[in-house]
Amino acid sequence: MKPALLPWALLLLATAPGPGSGPTADAQESCSLRCGALDGPCSCHPTCSGLGTCCLDFRDFCLEILPYSGSMMGGKDFVVQHFKMSSPTDASVICRFKDSIQTLGHVDSSGQVHCVSPLLYESGRIPFTVSLDNGHSFPRAGTWLAVHPNKVSMMEKSELVNETRWQYYGTANTSGNLSLTWHVKSLPTQTITIELWGYEETGMPYSQEWTAKWSYLYPLATHIPNSGSFTFTPTPAPPSYQRWRVGALRIIDSKNYAGQKDVQALWTNDHALAWHLSDDFREDPVAWARTQCQAWEELEDQLPNFLEELPDCPCTLTQARADSGRFFTDYGCDMEQGSVCTYHPGAVHCVRSVQASLRYGSGQQCCYTADGTQLLTADSSGGSTPDRGHDWGAPPFRTPPRVPSMSHWLYDVLSFYYCCLWAPDCPRYMQRRPSNDCRNYRPPRLASAFGDPHFVTFDGTNFTFNGRGEYVLLEAALTDLRVQARAQPGTMSNGTETRGTGLTAVAVQEGNSDVVEVRLANRTRGLEVLLNQEVLSFTEQSWMDLKGMFLSVAAGDRVSIMLASGAGLEVSVQGPFLSVSVLLPEKFLTHTHGLLGTLNNDPTDDFTLHSGRVLPPGTSPQELFLFGANWTVHNASSLLTYDSWFLVHNFLYQPKHDPTFKPLFPSETTLNPSLAQEAAKLCEDDHFCNFDVAATGSLSTGTATRVAHQLHQRRMQSLQPVVSCGWLAPPPNGQKEGNRYLAGSTIYFHCDNGYSLAGAETSTCQADGTWSSPTPKCQPGRSYAVLLGIIFGGLAVVAAVALVYVLLRRRKGNTHVWGAEP
Repeated sequence: MKPALLPWALLLLATAPGPGSGPTADAQESCSLRCGALDGPCSCHPTCSGLGTCCLDFRDFCLEILPYSGSMMGGKDFVVQHFKMSSPTDASVICRFKDSIQTLGHVDSSGQVHCVSPLLYESGRIPFTVSLDNGHSFPRAGTWLAVHPNKVSMMEKSELVNETRWQYYGTANTSGNLSLTWHVKSLPTQTITIELWGYEETGMPYSQEWTAKWSYLYPLATHIPNSGSFTFTPTPAPPSYQRWRVGALRIIDSKNYAGQKDVQALWTNDHALAWHLSDDFREDPVAWARTQCQAWEELEDQLPNFLEELPDCPCTLTQARADSGRFFTDYGCDMEQGSVCTYHPGAVHCVRSVQASLRYGSGQQCCYTADGTQLLTADSSGGSTPDRGHDWGAPPFRTPPRVPSMSHWLYDVLSFYYCCLWAPDCPRYMQRRPSNDCRNYRPPRLASAFGDPHFVTFDGTNFTFNGRGEYVLLEAALTDLRVQARAQPGTMSNGTETRGTGLTAVAVQEGNSDVVEVRLANRTRGLEVLLNQEVLSFTEQSWMDLKGMFLSVAAGDRVSIMLASGAGLEVSVQGPFLSVSVLLPEKFLTHTHGLLGTLNNDPTDDFTLHSGRVLPPGTSPQELFLFGANWTVHNASSLLTYDSWFLVHNFLYQPKHDPTFKPLFPSETTLNPSLAQEAAKLCEDDHFCNFDVAATGSLSTGTATRVAHQLHQRRMQSLQPVVSCGWLAPPPNGQKEGNRYLAGSTIYFHCDNGYSLAGAETSTCQADGTWSSPTPKCQPGRSYAVLLGIIFGGLAVVAAVALVYVLLRRRKGNTHVWGAEP
């Protein structure tokens, strides 16, 4: 197993002065060109701030910036913090991103250095360097976070007023003026220019020549007042611009020349350019769109089948929301945001596969109705559609079809406009973007650690381990996945330490991915997230694309980490400690070790030591304590951060498992009668909750443990496998009722007028995953229902005639003249 970052930290601690000592000045004690370095008499590594070992010019060369994020479309002005130029007019600032993309910066009147973010074809953390000598040297370094255009706040972009109208312009009943608005303060200038930029991907698909390109097309307005709004009447663009069908508007300072790259700007959302299309489109938009739809079909038929390598959709909404390692909310259809599902009518929530497929960079989408049923394109135009280009892009980005947002627009969204929105030919689109019906979906396996701390393994074994130190929660050689945790004692209300411990930090790495650590912040007791031992800020973004993983922070109290393998971690604050849940796809079966057990459907071997020896079920708490101590982290492979002298002295220099710490075992727990009564009422039969009340003397800690345990149990319930029989077709010349295809569901069949049903009227999904009956046929001829109607109708007529006859016969017996009065 490869060593992590810590060997360099050990080098630092071996050479750095003690706390309170400062470095002396000489030529080697500078962070110029050394950001991130740990060697030498002073440090340029992020951990140096807490240790007091930074070089004196650390903040001059290892840059903090504000804002730290912006759209990958570029044009965002950001300021270097903690550093000012003494002679602003003499500086020539060049900012270089990814060692190749240069933009012009400037120094303002107060001496602060500014950079402008460039137009990029990728999202994620982008390294940049700064030159103050007109590009001769770039000794200062920092990181810029480029984000998906849809994750940028409205303050940072221009808004298309009634965006749907823009994208339907020229179709039936859509004409007149269009408007856009923006926040004037976001672009401080007197006059502006509004430009149209177009996006295209050229070259042979899936070849080395396949390239992505944004191009400046033409201005909509020049040198107009920066009023915050603009209205115009679109006219068809010249023929030379008609090949661009998707693009965005850019607003810049009029002092810049038209199409000037990488200047401060506001962009609109990328959108279908219906409003600039030719007269042919406006004269007959349906015919024009049908031609484009057919051309898209012909192209699709020449491209490789990307559907085969996509993950299977979860069968239910609860599964989709619980499988957070592989699926994440689709911002275009989110039940937490009111279920505004424009492209998926009938759905209340959609998820996307987090990771793009390896070979083709494609993505899966899964949508669900209000009752949790998967919505399929075979049943509804609102069904979920897979994507040739993953909306969030795919590493290494920059080339088709891996460009975030834009590749997806070209291959999946624009074609939806052609076939479904501008022309009534949606079945043609759905035929090539069919929903996955979940028959092969397998839920992930779940393990958790929480409270004092208590563990529930992947195979369902429960135990408590109260060690003080740093421990291996999980190791999986399959993908070189490692999850480690730090456990520290709790504190009683009187300030003394408890004999119980809890998790205070969790770190994860998979292969050569970034290292992410989530820990309890010392002051706020909220969550603090570190990337490669540097504390991250989430004041601007709650989602980050990282190397080998994605990271999401919800409301500051829950962090989700989604790894390339499909494994996922969720870390949250529960009471005084962390709660961590780990999700593993089925491929990890038989490949795991550590405190979270051996995933192999056999709970009897969950207590496996490093040596391979297995402790039997029923092992005493004292023996389990030795089992936990056996899974200590080693300094050479530690993923955890030591950025304070407390952590250095208590965890780095000390044994990884504290042999002097004496935990509280269940047989030793005692409560005074009043607290015992309250605990019984609070905890009921939750033994984890009862133990934590006894160990800490705190009912609130017991409550937090019970909540964490219940969350685990609910998630386990959500991830229970369900049986799907797969989609069942309606009969030709007939219909079916029902769109749920899980075990126990029944589908009903009917024939159109003029046809009769040959076969079963219903079919039920059985526990073995098969339908009780195949789809019946509708044969020419009157249906049985119609025939029965005729038969019963005819019988009714005969009965009525007979009744009249009887009545008349009786009447005739009383009179001699037919119809005469009595």
